[in-house]
Amino acid sequence: MMVVLILAVVVLAPSLRTYAEQRQQISQLSAAVADQKAEVDQLTSQRERWNDRTYVTTQARERLSYVLPGDISFLVINDLPIVAPLEADTSPVSTNIQSTTIDWLGSLFASTMTAGLAPQAPAPVVP
Repeated sequence: MMVVLILAVVVLAPSLRTYAEQRQQISQLSAAVADQKAEVDQLTSQRERWNDRTYVTTQARERLSYVLPGDISFLVINDLPIVAPLEADTSPVSTNIQSTTIDWLGSLFASTMTAGLAPQAPAPVVP
């Protein structure tokens, strides 16, 4: 009886392993199919939106700054740079006070005086 049981395990073990691998592969493929169906639904919805004339007009106004005849368009340009948040500095803070060898106040004064007292460029002559 023990020999029959061992023989059954030896014969059935590879088949059970193959069955488990195939079930895992089927579940992975089912998940992939579900993802692709969701993507197809999203693209179909997007295609339907582009078939709507109002949506196309809105997108042209927003993306390309188009206006209808008779409309007045105002374009506001935000020229302020986007400042990224500062990263936390993890280096230890020094307790020693450091002095600089550059006279920044004198340099600032000299730069201001140079800019203020610079000769003006001659006006262009228009014939």
